[in-house]
Parts: sequence; structure tokens; C-alpha cells
Amino acid sequence: MIVPRYPFRILTVAVVVLLSSCAPTIVQEPTQLAAGTGKSFRLTRAAEVRLSTGYSTTLRANTRWELVGTISQGEVYRTRDQVVTLEGAHIHEGYVVVKQGALVGFYLPVERTFSPVTGSQPLSVEP
Repeated sequence: MIVPRYPFRILTVAVVVLLSSCAPTIVQEPTQLAAGTGKSFRLTRAAEVRLSTGYSTTLRANTRWELVGTISQGEVYRTRDQVVTLEGAHIHEGYVVVKQGALVGFYLPVERTFSPVTGSQPLSVEP
């Protein structure tokens, strides 16, 4: 019996399409968090942040951010007012990393890594 190759080609194309449509992973760089406390700010306007994966995350207005430490890329702040998630092939929790009043990326506390954003984004804040 001769088996036609047509179904095999369809299956091969389907597998390739499915694998190529997977979301990209979040870019992560190793870093060391040095503890810090005492500083905080309130985000006065919401910030929509585009991620390298094509997804975005929103930092809500009127959230209070508290310093948890510093890394070489900037100061790391977290909030108890919302859970910030970064979406790619997986979903990660993120703390904002701020340098000179602008968001430069996210610190991923579970992975203990830094995830940069494309171009820094100024934040509207008050003490």
C-alpha cells in the first residue's frame, strides 16, 4: 500500500506554524540587588510600557512605590497597590527600575534578574 505524502506535509507545516507563533521570552540580564529603604514616590499618571515581547504592561496612576534596593541599572521600587506582570512565553512579576526619573526596566524578584525596556520612559511622580 502506498501512503500519500500530502498529509505528512500538512502536519509538518502545522507544526512549523505553531512553533513559530509562540511568544518570545522576556529578555533577562543577571544582576545583584543591594538592599535599600526609605525612599518612595507616587505615580501621578498611568504609564503604558511596551515590552520587547510585543506585549505591554500598565503602571496604574496613584500607586505608591517603595524602594527595595538598587542594581547597577538603577533604583528598584515595588508597590503593594498592583501586581506588575511582564508577559512573554511566560508571565513574570516585576518591580520597576528607575534611573534619573525614568523607567529603564524591571527587576524580576523571583528570577533575580533585570529586564530592560526599549528606550527609557519618563515617569510622572511626586514624593
